[in-house]
Amino acid sequence: MGRLKESSPVILLLLLGLLLHQSLSQVLGESESTRSGKEEGVAPEIHCSRERSRAAWQIIQDYLTPFVERERYQIPNKCRLHPDNDLYRDQEQHKVHVDIYEWKCGYCRKSFNEEKFLDQHFDTRHYNLLNTTGTKCFADLCGALHCDSVLSSSKKGKSKCNPAAAAKNRHLCESLANTCFPVSQGPAASRLHEHFLRQFCDAHTCTGKNKPFPRGGKKKSGVFYLAVSILTLMLLPLFYLLVFLHQREKRTATQVLRRITKTGKKTKPS
Repeated sequence: MGRLKESSPVILLLLLGLLLHQSLSQVLGESESTRSGKEEGVAPEIHCSRERSRAAWQIIQDYLTPFVERERYQIPNKCRLHPDNDLYRDQEQHKVHVDIYEWKCGYCRKSFNEEKFLDQHFDTRHYNLLNTTGTKCFADLCGALHCDSVLSSSKKGKSKCNPAAAAKNRHLCESLANTCFPVSQGPAASRLHEHFLRQFCDAHTCTGKNKPFPRGGKKKSGVFYLAVSILTLMLLPLFYLLVFLHQREKRTATQVLRRITKTGKKTKPS
């Protein structure tokens, strides 16, 4: 009985220690679970295609922006083509294309071997940076801007033209022209208004007579000059090697000819 009384404080301490350990484990477990959940993130459902938004942006940059810059015209903020109205613009600007098989997140510097994995990373880790208030989806403009012409799916064959869809896209296209380039804003806006109608809107018919982007767009000369430069650097050493071999062969032939000439000469009698 005495031993039991003596050991009671020890047993009590052990029980308290066990309870404290379980409590701490539970708290730490909940904390770790919460932290992991925040790291993985649960992205809210966003009804805006990133791929089609990217296609719309690319078309604007290639077939509209060069003409806008030439006119030194400022697109108004209310225009749906304005960069601020692109839901994914900030994320796209935080893409770092290091190499052909390396993409890096500009927010946290994490690397990926394909752009699609970086897109998924944005959706799960940095979705909180998207401003989802208002209508800011460039994909909604794809009908007016002919996005299918730059998407890979368009190579599988064209679907049959729907007159109702063509009329709807033309109406959206003309609405963009009126909002972004109101003719009342001066000569530059008026010229861009006309350009937008010819470049984008006229092709929204089922006759097949008009094609999108008839006035062309951004010149792709940079790639051509790069290819020419690389080819020149590759061929230049070969050119100098051929010149060197030719000169050496020429010198060798001259020396042989001199030897033959000296051997063929007769010595004069003394």
